[in-house]
Amino acid sequence: MEPKLLQEKLPRHVAIIMDGNGRWAEMRSMERIFGHQKGSEAVRTVVRAAREIGIPYLTLFAFSSENWNRPATEVEALMQLLKQYLQSERAELLEKDIRLLAIGDLSRLPTEVQRALQETIEQTSPGKAMTLTLALSYGGRDDILQASRRILQACQKGNLSLEAIDERLFSKYLWTGEIPEPDLLIRTSGEMRISNFFLWQIAYTEIYVTPTLWPDFGREEFTEALIDYQRRERRYGRTREQIKAGER
Repeated sequence: MEPKLLQEKLPRHVAIIMDGNGRWAEMRSMERIFGHQKGSEAVRTVVRAAREIGIPYLTLFAFSSENWNRPATEVEALMQLLKQYLQSERAELLEKDIRLLAIGDLSRLPTEVQRALQETIEQTSPGKAMTLTLALSYGGRDDILQASRRILQACQKGNLSLEAIDERLFSKYLWTGEIPEPDLLIRTSGEMRISNFFLWQIAYTEIYVTPTLWPDFGREEFTEALIDYQRRERRYGRTREQIKAGER
């Protein structure tokens, strides 16, 4: 166990907006792709740290629906990096008992990336120690819209009544339907915005923003975020007195 970390106070689900790859490269007068390559090393480091520390769910915002608007050469390079990551990390995911999931409009991914993704998801499906979710071609608004459409279709087919629709049911129709809502959201690079990520899911999530650029975000920085989380009091709309009294 990491120093200062209490097992009973660890977040169940940590989500990370990995930001700053491009700026990391530009600060070193390098092409942006080198920042993305360095960022993939940070992914490996943080996944290992989360697994060793004992975080059950880790979600990484790897490619947003808006990222398709970037220069075609950069998008192509990112897709190749994603494919390489899926192929190179598959053995370690299996060894460490980690299950891989993916959320987002995956149909927009190149066919070869979809194939590598599906193969890794299928092979790691028995994993019990940790669930690693990659948000790919993901947008929070898209997530809410697709859930709304699916619910509407179920109502039109007579499989669902309007009276049955509540927050819990709606959550099940989101792309994140089989994983819990995040307890902690980490954003690197110091930007103070959500960037269309998990708009429904983070209603009561603790948010931690660090100026560290993603390629420089390692085990020490991840641990500091967890320590900061453990100092917080999560009230969910209740008063401090209610929490002390044990009210739910």
